[in-house]
Amino acid sequence: MQSYLPYSLLALGAYALVAPLMRFATSGQNAIPSNVAAAISNLVLVAAALGVVAATGQQVTPHLSGPKTPYVLAAGLCLAVGILAYYRALALGPVSVVTPIFATFLVFSSVIGIAALGESLTAKKAVGILFATLGVYLVATS
Repeated sequence: MQSYLPYSLLALGAYALVAPLMRFATSGQNAIPSNVAAAISNLVLVAAALGVVAATGQQVTPHLSGPKTPYVLAAGLCLAVGILAYYRALALGPVSVVTPIFATFLVFSSVIGIAALGESLTAKKAVGILFATLGVYLVATS
């Protein structure tokens, strides 16, 4: 088994619960504003990440001025914009429509990986990207 598969499956299981939990928290009676929910949930993320960094003995400060730090900062900015917009969309719309539209990032990330990072494009990947796009369209428009 590839070393990344267990982490991928754990991520899938955990992330599958984010949208329903956020939708419940940010809508209806006693709703938490989506931006507040984003701040709270991401504080949990920061605390968990810092805990893992500390537990594994990794150092943060040497990487703050590294040559790849601008990419991490840009990714953080994109993550902030994406999560804030996603949580707001969940507060306003149904999980069954918002989440598939949001999940289209998988298609775009795959295309960027192929176009900008030199990852291989096989017929199987191309068909998967096509089916993923079609699936999102069918779910989001029904």
